[in-house]
Amino acid sequence: MDIKTRVIEIIAEQAMIDQSDVTMEATLEDLGIDSLGLVESIFAIEEAFDIQVPFNANEPTESDFDISSVASIVAGIEKLVAEQKS
Repeated sequence: MDIKTRVIEIIAEQAMIDQSDVTMEATLEDLGIDSLGLVESIFAIEEAFDIQVPFNANEPTESDFDISSVASIVAGIEKLVAEQKS
């Protein structure tokens, strides 16, 4: 399973929606994911890929990790996974 598919799967689980309803342009807010759901999504992503996401739950806007859309989250995870492998 590729990174994009797995991230969409995790986000869909958190939002309690079908994976087909998760678009790359969607924001987590669009999908009904609140701040607690966001934190749970980040934890699930970290666990799934065995990575550390540079995300501060207390200051999400101060984070280096872009959570503005599903696409930006997928891109960020792909970068972290690539960095971990090198």
